Amino acid sequence: MNAHDHSDDHGRCGHAGHEDHSHDNDHGHHHGPASYDRAFAIGVVLNLGFVGAEVFYGLAVNSLALLADAGHNFSDVVGLLLAWAAVWLSGKRPSKRRTYGFGRTTIMASLVNAVALLIGVGGIAWEAILRLGHPESVAGGTVMAVAAVGIAVSAGTAAMFMAGRKGDLNIRGAFLHMAADAAVSLGVVVVAFVMERTGWLWLDPAISLAIVVAVAAGTWGLLRESLDLALDAVPARIDREAVEGYLAAVPGVAAIHDLHIWPLSTTSVALTAHLVKPDAEVDDCLLHTVATSLHEKFGIDHATIQLERGDGEAACRLARVHSV
Repeated sequence: MNAHDHSDDHGRCGHAGHEDHSHDNDHGHHHGPASYDRAFAIGVVLNLGFVGAEVFYGLAVNSLALLADAGHNFSDVVGLLLAWAAVWLSGKRPSKRRTYGFGRTTIMASLVNAVALLIGVGGIAWEAILRLGHPESVAGGTVMAVAAVGIAVSAGTAAMFMAGRKGDLNIRGAFLHMAADAAVSLGVVVVAFVMERTGWLWLDPAISLAIVVAVAAGTWGLLRESLDLALDAVPARIDREAVEGYLAAVPGVAAIHDLHIWPLSTTSVALTAHLVKPDAEVDDCLLHTVATSLHEKFGIDHATIQLERGDGEAACRLARVHSV
């Protein structure tokens, strides 16, 4: 006897029998606007234009800081495109072959973006270390002007993704990269100003290394969480113990086994579980109530529940293998 979370019959079944074990506090399943197409389009155009400006002026005034930031910003443009493509693919309907659709492309996009960023900053760090031994002069005024434009571009792009950053790792990655870029550009302005006044040429490669540290620090969390989701770990926003406690409190349930919680995408979560209920019988209202409560309390939107009587002669073969 299985239950899939496809019913909307709240009035008929309700949530009776579960009030004492409610977990209605915020479990982090926020959802931003349904579409970020406009934000992605504007962000890509603005940042691509800014990358071109940084490359031009970086070469013109011999600034490694500008070239380093241009490389990072270009990786952000690629990242925005990957995230945008993943969002589009995740909206496609499931098929007979891809029964869950393309939701996991959002996880793949987050993972690829994190890895690419870490590789990119590694190259920047190497160049900066080499230049520390042979610093070269740069035109501080030009660097400040270009970086000031970068603050506006990055901050404006980040603001467009702010609403969805809590509920979607894919969107959060875009937001964090843009917010970090704005902070880094502010640092470039400050350092260029100091160089103009002091003539400390080592500050240019030094700020490049600071960019590397800032990007690496911001990317590490994204990489770790993306890798966890790619390996079907329980999403960080889901309290597994609370979910298990809720299922154990379902009236008549004597035991739980083969409980699995995993991400279908950066916003969608699935669950399967076997509930041992000695008096188990076909009870659509109970199954509906459990699936609906899992969605409302924990943000699990694709629940499959199997009820079992726990008969000794017909015991579930998975009861010991994956028992929880």
